[in-house]
Amino acid sequence: MKKNTRYNLLIALSYSVILIIGMVLGIKFIKDQGFGVQKNPQLAANNTEKLDEILHIINKNYVDDINTDSLHNLPIDSVLHQLDPHSVYLPPTDAQDMEDNLEGNFEGVGIEYYMLNDTMMVTSVVKDGPAYQAGIKLGDKILSIDSTVISGKNLPKDQITGRFKGKAGTGVKVLLLHNGSQQPNRLVVTRGKVNVSSIDAAYMINNETGYVRISKFGANTDEDFATAAATLKAKGMKKLILDLRDNGGGYFSAATGLADQFLPENKLIVYTQGKHEPRTDYFSTGNGAFQQGKLAVLINENTASASEIVAGAIQDLGRGIIVGRRSFGKGLVQEQFAFGDGSALNLTIARYYTPSGKSIQKSYKKGYDAYKHELDDRMTDGELTGDHNSFQDSIDKPDASNPPVVKQKIMGGIRPDVFVRLDTAGYNKFYSNLVSKKILSDYVFNVLTNRYSASFVEQNINIFNINDNDFKDFIGFIQRKNFPIDRLQLYNAKSVIQNDLKALLCRYYLGDIGYYKAVNQNDNAVKQALANIQ
Repeated sequence: MKKNTRYNLLIALSYSVILIIGMVLGIKFIKDQGFGVQKNPQLAANNTEKLDEILHIINKNYVDDINTDSLHNLPIDSVLHQLDPHSVYLPPTDAQDMEDNLEGNFEGVGIEYYMLNDTMMVTSVVKDGPAYQAGIKLGDKILSIDSTVISGKNLPKDQITGRFKGKAGTGVKVLLLHNGSQQPNRLVVTRGKVNVSSIDAAYMINNETGYVRISKFGANTDEDFATAAATLKAKGMKKLILDLRDNGGGYFSAATGLADQFLPENKLIVYTQGKHEPRTDYFSTGNGAFQQGKLAVLINENTASASEIVAGAIQDLGRGIIVGRRSFGKGLVQEQFAFGDGSALNLTIARYYTPSGKSIQKSYKKGYDAYKHELDDRMTDGELTGDHNSFQDSIDKPDASNPPVVKQKIMGGIRPDVFVRLDTAGYNKFYSNLVSKKILSDYVFNVLTNRYSASFVEQNINIFNINDNDFKDFIGFIQRKNFPIDRLQLYNAKSVIQNDLKALLCRYYLGDIGYYKAVNQNDNAVKQALANIQ
């Protein structure tokens, strides 16, 4: 696979997202341990004074010994880059945005939308949320919000984003066209707290195996999991596949709480330690919802931070098997030090370690830029695809009946027990352009939603596929959009495109659970997990 494929784009994007998430959620990590956010009452008059304050904070709190004498003449960002990739200075606006995200201040109406042909189309409505209660439905087309006409205006994204958000109790006027109706309706939706489960999907993948997907660790993830597990156990679940792929982390307490769901009493889940922070151990309570039964945890190169805590505990304590590829390797703990002008310093004060004493954090000795591109390097050297000799040396040679198993040779992150190669077949430049231009989504919402009904999709999700006639019509759809076609790459990506179209259609009608039911049918990691927990 060449460097311009979809996966390279996604890996680069995912790195940026995970790096930000790691810096953001590290604050909550430390707040959950009772340290809190440190307020500096002195407002620095200039950058020189602020740099002096920052160097003083580093001397008193940084995770390692550091000689700050050589840092006095450097800009603030350069100072922090000399420390580690997750220590960062935040200007006032960024610091406030981060605090809002950490505290989970989500007040709005509870919808997702897609701009289809210059019209805002509702693609998801949170059940029992404000929009749901007001009568907004899947497929509705929103024509105006308050006094702003949306439909047909081709407004830039910054003029649309955030219009539904606002203080709970305030109203937003909406003019919309219900799906199938000719006359628009006017509604007033009263904004409120929108509660969204942190479990993306939970369903029975066969008669005795449950599947749970978690893409981030929110404040209530462990409780949400316990509820989902109870439902699945009532349906006969004896085995579980826990999918933590692309999970960039989240609240530390949620990570230890989730690990606790699988472990007997008094097992060490994780511990933290730094130069100025004494070792703190976190143990299981024995009150978990799935302490018995076979368990497989799916991880990949975008599995980071809090999700690595869970995977590391499961692996070290022998509670289950880890399936996939080496995780990201983010094991640093940040605390926030806030300045009087609203800016803040997020400083690494500790590391966390798996029960066996292994540090999750990958090396950053080669510098900030090298760390930033480390996931790209994994693709280049063949680690993700298993194609390079140096990578082959780091995995056990499989026999005829067993997949390769990664050794503990490569430093940083959690290494899987069962390695699953990154499948790059069909992921070419043409496919990447289709995704970036949203051609697939446009075809689903313009054509397939009129061709396949919700009841058909729900009843036949395990057996129907996007057929050749659908694919032929898709080519015509591309041509009508004057999108340049590379015929060779188009047909090489045919199966990937068909799978994506089905998954997007299932998500539209059935939500995230429908999406994962569709994609998991052809997912190699899921297949390996099923094979290894029989």
